Amino acid sequence: MSDYLDTADGRRLAYDRTEGAGPGVVFLGGFVSDKEGTKAVALEDWARRRGRAYLRFDYSGHGSSSGAFTDGSIGDWFEDARAALMKLTEGPQVLVGSSMGGWIALLLARECPEKVAGLVTVAAAPDFTEDLTWAEFSEAQRRQLMAEGRVVVPSDYAAEGYVITRRLIEDGRSRLVLRTPLDLPMPVRFLQGTADMDVPMAVALRLMDHVSGPDIRLTLVKGADHRSSTPDCLRLIERSVEKVIQRVERVDA
Repeated sequence: MSDYLDTADGRRLAYDRTEGAGPGVVFLGGFVSDKEGTKAVALEDWARRRGRAYLRFDYSGHGSSSGAFTDGSIGDWFEDARAALMKLTEGPQVLVGSSMGGWIALLLARECPEKVAGLVTVAAAPDFTEDLTWAEFSEAQRRQLMAEGRVVVPSDYAAEGYVITRRLIEDGRSRLVLRTPLDLPMPVRFLQGTADMDVPMAVALRLMDHVSGPDIRLTLVKGADHRSSTPDCLRLIERSVEKVIQRVERVDA
């Protein structure tokens, strides 16, 4: 059974928390994903086996949390993640961000670095509302979005497609991380599949080139798609988290 966190913004977030040693691990899901996804649950199993504190939760409008997905924005989901990080964890955490969750993780590292011990991203999609959504819209789609406030785009993950709102696009422009310097002083591991059709490999290369920090590595996985949920990919994610924790603990020793 999930527990619930009531935030200062009036949203109710569903979460599952595993007690254990620190630094804990926090999973940040993707766009229209939830805490019951393969990677989130697999990492929970890993954390239990290792005796490691772990948190997975649903953004508002996702999974079992309150609100409608179409009312949300990157800013809302960042605020949800910040509330969960601040209220439900003790000490600095290792953030594992999948797709949009990678963008959220970077925002958290920028806004509250004291709570971020390390980062692991999987097919991170920073600034995707501007660079992968708005940039690829046709002129007709852009006109419809501005006039009607929303447009439906096809998706391999939902037969009915995804609703993209004007608010999502406009709010995203105030949360961009690739337009100004981004220093990541903590251990960072970026993971990216070469067969990802949703977030191209070029995004990972641009992110790697953009950020600065003393311990940042990018791993390209040949043939891996956007889900990165095969047994081999899940093991790579676990090993990456373990590596980051080892680096953190070495510094703290």
